[in-house]
Amino acid sequence: MELLDADFVTTDPAILETYRYDQAGFCAAGMPLALARPRETAEAARVLRFAHENRVPVVPQGTRTGLSGGANAVDGAILLSLERMDRILEVDLDNHTATVQPGVINSVLSRAVAEHGLFYPPDPGSWEMSTIGGNVATNAGGLCCVKYGVTSDFVRELEVVLADGRVLRTGRRTAKGVAG
Repeated sequence: MELLDADFVTTDPAILETYRYDQAGFCAAGMPLALARPRETAEAARVLRFAHENRVPVVPQGTRTGLSGGANAVDGAILLSLERMDRILEVDLDNHTATVQPGVINSVLSRAVAEHGLFYPPDPGSWEMSTIGGNVATNAGGLCCVKYGVTSDFVRELEVVLADGRVLRTGRRTAKGVAG
């Protein structure tokens, strides 16, 4: 299978064993077929396109800090770890926004925007190691959410890779849009 030859994909049993579980060790986990660790959207799209065409299940993962078993492998799945997509692409001071990849650690983003006098409030208990992608997926909050809101209150735009590998963008970068 051509995907398994990609430099960001491994089938090493020792590595697969490490990625099978999130922090919910009490939840069942299957044995995955492969682990993909893309560095960019195009690589993630390639994985999903391959999985769709070959009817292979995919389990997305961040840093596996969740407590629900949502990142646990199912038998024969491709684990899609977004941990290498960890770049802060832009901090826009005019619009008070940051553009990040899904593998950016919450605390890293918080510290980066603080250097510019900005504040990113969502602070789940795992904020030192949880990813923005995982925070978006679970709509994470934390103690600051009581006053400032949860993750979805701070997301303006998303780039999304669909199950068939197509990429789409939704939302807008500015707080107010005039498109109708």
